[in-house]
Parts: sequence; C-alpha cells; structure tokens
Amino acid sequence: MLKLDKTISEFFVNSPFLGVMHTLQQLISGDLKGSKHLKLNCGLKEFPSEIFSLSETLEVLDLSGNQLRELPKDFGRLNKLKIVFFSDNLFTELPSVLSDCKQLSMIGFKSNRINIVPENALPITTRWLILTNNQIVELPASLGNCLPLQKVALAGNKLTNLPKEMANCKNLELLRISANQFNELPNWLFELPKLSWLAFSGNPIGYIPKIENKLSEIDWMEFELEELLGEGASGHIYKAIWRTGSLKKEVAIKLYKGEVTSDGFPEDEMLVSIAAGIHPNLGKLLGEIKNHPNKKKGLIMDLIPASFSNLGMPPDFETCSRDTFKVETVFTATQILEVARAIAAAANHLHDRGISHGDLYAHNILMNESVECFISDFGAASFYKNESKSAELIEKIEVRAFGCLVDDLLLRLSSTENDKITVSTLKDLRFKAMQEQVNKRPFFKDIIKMFE
Repeated sequence: MLKLDKTISEFFVNSPFLGVMHTLQQLISGDLKGSKHLKLNCGLKEFPSEIFSLSETLEVLDLSGNQLRELPKDFGRLNKLKIVFFSDNLFTELPSVLSDCKQLSMIGFKSNRINIVPENALPITTRWLILTNNQIVELPASLGNCLPLQKVALAGNKLTNLPKEMANCKNLELLRISANQFNELPNWLFELPKLSWLAFSGNPIGYIPKIENKLSEIDWMEFELEELLGEGASGHIYKAIWRTGSLKKEVAIKLYKGEVTSDGFPEDEMLVSIAAGIHPNLGKLLGEIKNHPNKKKGLIMDLIPASFSNLGMPPDFETCSRDTFKVETVFTATQILEVARAIAAAANHLHDRGISHGDLYAHNILMNESVECFISDFGAASFYKNESKSAELIEKIEVRAFGCLVDDLLLRLSSTENDKITVSTLKDLRFKAMQEQVNKRPFFKDIIKMFE
C-alpha cells in the first residue's frame, strides 16, 4: 500500500521551523538574540554556554546529532523552554536538571545510550516523552506524577514492566512499548480512560500466528525503481516498474531499513502486513522481495492511484496525540459516515485475525473523492491471541482511537449540513466509542451493526 509514510514522534513534522539549522558562530556572535527556536548539529561535545543568552526567549531547543553526554547544572536557567530534543547523542543517564525547567512539556532523547532514568528527572509538566532506542531497564515511580502525560515512546529498550504509579496518568493516549522485554501487559493499562494508540510488538508477550497466506517471493531484478514516494521510520517507499516477460506493471515497493523505530521492529510490520490478508479497505500485497543486492527486505504493493490522498495530517506540537487538518478541510455527514463504515469494517477484519493496528489515525487513511478508503501503515501493529483474557480490552482500546477519528471529522463538519439523523448517529457512535470505561465500549462488530 502506498503511503507517504511519516512518523510524528521522530522529530519535527508540522514544526514551524522544520529544516532551519543554525550555526555555533551565529549563536556566539549574538545574531540569534531573541530567538525562540535553536537547532545546532555541529559535533558538540559540551553544552555551549552561549545558549543561556537566549534564556528569556528560547522555547524550543534541538541539539540532536551531537556528542553530548551531560547538561550543565544550571540548565534550569532556560526557564521558557517548552520543547527539547537531544536525540542521537551519548547520554547514558537522563539529566535530572530537566526537572528545573518548569514549562517543559516535550522531551526527546531518542537513540542515546540511556540506561538510567532517575527519580524526579522529568518535570511534572511533561506531556510528550520520547526515549526510543536506548538501554532503559526501569522507569522511575515519579513518572506517575506527570499528570499531563499524553504521549510516550519507549520502543527499543530493555523494559520488563512499567511503574504501577503510571496508572495515575489518566491523560495518556498513545503508548509505544514495542521491542522491549515485556512478558505481560500491566492490568492498569486497560483502565486508563483515554488510551487509544498502543503498540507492543517485539516483546516476549508477542504472539506470532501461523501465516497461511504466504506471499510469493519476487526477484529484485524484475523491478526498475523510479521516484521515491515517501520515507518513514521503518523504510522507504518507491514507485517501480515490474517487468515480467512482455508485461509491465506500476507498483509500490517498501524497502525496510532494518532498524528499531519509534513503533518497533520493521520485521514485525512486515509480518502483520502479510497476516492482515485481503480486505477492500486494506492495500493489496503482491509479493515479497528476494535477492536484494544489499540483503534488504521489502514488500511489493499495488500502487494506489494519485486520486487518493491522506485524510488528515499527523499531530503537531500543540495537538500532541490528535491529528491536524488543513484549515479549509470540511466533511459532509455522509462522507464521515462512509469513512467510519469502511474503517470499522477494516478494523474488525484485523481484530478477527488478532491484529491491533495501533495507529488508527486520519493521516494513515487514504481517500478519494468518491470516499473510497484504505487503511495504511502497519508500523505500530501488534499481534495478540484472540482467546487471551486481555483480547477484548485490546480491541476496545483501538475502538477509542476509532472514536477519536470520528470526533476529528465531526469537528470539521460542513456548516451547511442539514442531515440531522446521520449527524445524530455519528455523535452517538462517537460517545459510545470514547466513553472512559474501557469495557463498556462496543466491539467493531457492534459498530458495524450500527450502520445497518
């Protein structure tokens, strides 16, 4: 399935300063005086003290891709900071001085060497935490004091459990714990009233079913790559020409990077894509790559026509866990109903097979003007046993994600809409899917019946 594959938690999607890189010389010379945003990637081994000259204005600091190991003890002087990124550095311990920044809400330390997260290192204002791809064995109980916590990315660590105090984080909506060492999911996880997007593949708890619909293996030499269509956390998507005999066909090929991402292992994404099978609202897989010269793994997919586009855009810093839309975007009640019907059918198909999509969002749905829809991107998907005691609750967590989707679309309902019956049906569906008691939410099969 073709999709412009992007992962919001990786860095700066929708950021107003995307791509703006500053130099150390600009900082030292005072050219950046009064700046709200600072981004330096220049092999720093020590924290530049000149950054403190921006203490009265600096709100976003990105020092990713350097060689930093620690932060200064007076880091809290940057009292206006709201967002920090220190990804791809050399930290082995999450700096406790972060807690001195009383307005800090988004913290990113992806791909460091962190194995220690001290008690109270995080400010209680933390809303969005990214600790993907580190070596963390245990998280502090004080994480439960971060009541605004809404989005947490912990994939690619060595965690076996989460602190029970996190049950206090009632605002938590998105949690990535893939590629860790969990033997079971904490019971309190299923009592969180807002949890909607959960990824847990690549753990000992993980269940990999016997996949009967094995894909054909197709030789790499049969394809001619054309333009790059998209790049995401797990791989690159290309448009390609498939030549077999005298026939040729345009397809999409996703080549996997083979690295742990914010969602988990790419290998798990491949398995889920294959196990998902055939459904009108899922993209069609044509085969699996063999004999790639660099031994890369890849899937061949139907190329979705250019008439399809993403229903929404990924979350931004403000919305955190909820999708964004272009200002001019509006929907009719009939359009929303058709989208809801299609996505509920696809989600029911997946859960019948013990698959939780984990990333059910408008930005992962492709739609054309005829309101034909496809779900894409299995990067955060997880297998689970349908007969397990938590199976029903895993599905009902995803039902809330579906409710958020309906809510997002209803918030953009056309002002001229007069179909009160359909609008009432959609609002009732939204209420039932988003109610705080997880076990009271409907299953996807029940939602499908509401459309009959």
